[in-house]
Amino acid sequence: MSTQNQCGMLWGSALAVGAESFRRYKNHGQALAIAITGTQHIVESFSKRAKSVNCREIIGFDIKDKFDMVEFMLKSLPSGFSNMICMNLAEKWAPEAIQSAKEGLSDELTDSPQLPASCASEVAKKMGASNEEMVMVAGLAGGMGLSGNACGALGAAIWIDTLAWCRNNPGKSGYANPNAKEILKAFYDVTGSEISCAKLSGQCFKTIDDHTEFVKNGGCNRLINVLGQS
Repeated sequence: MSTQNQCGMLWGSALAVGAESFRRYKNHGQALAIAITGTQHIVESFSKRAKSVNCREIIGFDIKDKFDMVEFMLKSLPSGFSNMICMNLAEKWAPEAIQSAKEGLSDELTDSPQLPASCASEVAKKMGASNEEMVMVAGLAGGMGLSGNACGALGAAIWIDTLAWCRNNPGKSGYANPNAKEILKAFYDVTGSEISCAKLSGQCFKTIDDHTEFVKNGGCNRLINVLGQS
């Protein structure tokens, strides 16, 4: 399974959790930490419901393959099988997602000796993102909620760039952003086309402090800089 195909429902939920964390917590460090914790909760919830966090495993298609993409599009028509899978999953998971997000956003964090860091937020900062946008992408850290899946820094870079592109091109779909492929190419040039956070970092982070130490000690520094300049 290629880890870049994380389900869009899960990805969007992570951004929503980050937005709510920013609204609730005025302290920037606390908002970052709660965004990560909240995302951990929704990743766990989604995994239990869908049995995977990856789009291809859920819908049964590799959307990078042009033949699979055509078949998926045909089956995603209003009455199509793939469309039914996604709609049914969204309907069943929605109340669970809300509940898990509430639990994550209400978690009491233990005192930490240092301010939390998120690789995704670091990229967003380098790209000129606002404090709110930095918190919104924070949960993508460590492969989304520290789960070790697809690189959260890459996701943050594409989202921040597309957000800016949409603001400059009102009325146009973000899917038309021509910069996204360039960002992905720059990412692949650095990583040798590897996209799994666990493989890129050499570990799965157990705690926010573990991830913070990794980032502050220069972990993925080259990658963060390349994406931040994209």
